[in-house]
Amino acid sequence: MALLETVTQRDIAAEPNDVFDAIADYQDVHPRLLTEHFSEYEVREGGDGEGTVLHVRFQATSRRVRQLLLEITEPEDNTLIEKDRNSTLVTTWKVTPGDGGAGARVTVRTTWQGAGGVGGFFERLFAPRALAGIYDRILANLATEMEKAE
Repeated sequence: MALLETVTQRDIAAEPNDVFDAIADYQDVHPRLLTEHFSEYEVREGGDGEGTVLHVRFQATSRRVRQLLLEITEPEDNTLIEKDRNSTLVTTWKVTPGDGGAGARVTVRTTWQGAGGVGGFFERLFAPRALAGIYDRILANLATEMEKAE
């Protein structure tokens, strides 16, 4: 089993703290950012950053469906970690000042232990790129959300 990773970034024309607050709002804002790949969204504890526990169904393809139970931590300022209690999946959201100090740069990094064998070969080949595309759309939704707020 290999550690798989995907990283996606986007610059957003908004204050970094405002962008982080939007991402950390698992009750109201975060569900609006998600694509059709996510359903059965339910905040089970908390709802704002650290201490949130979130259930969501993630369907990457017609055959690849995961029930995620995400525990949210905030190990440092402007960083959220979503760790699935049911698997090795870990997604880190980091918000930093954009280039030249203007706006915000959001980086989403997801890692997981891939499967072995033939299935693992295809997972390594296709899954990181597919997941990056999903997170790219989520970040586009975040940019739109932040523009509405401005």
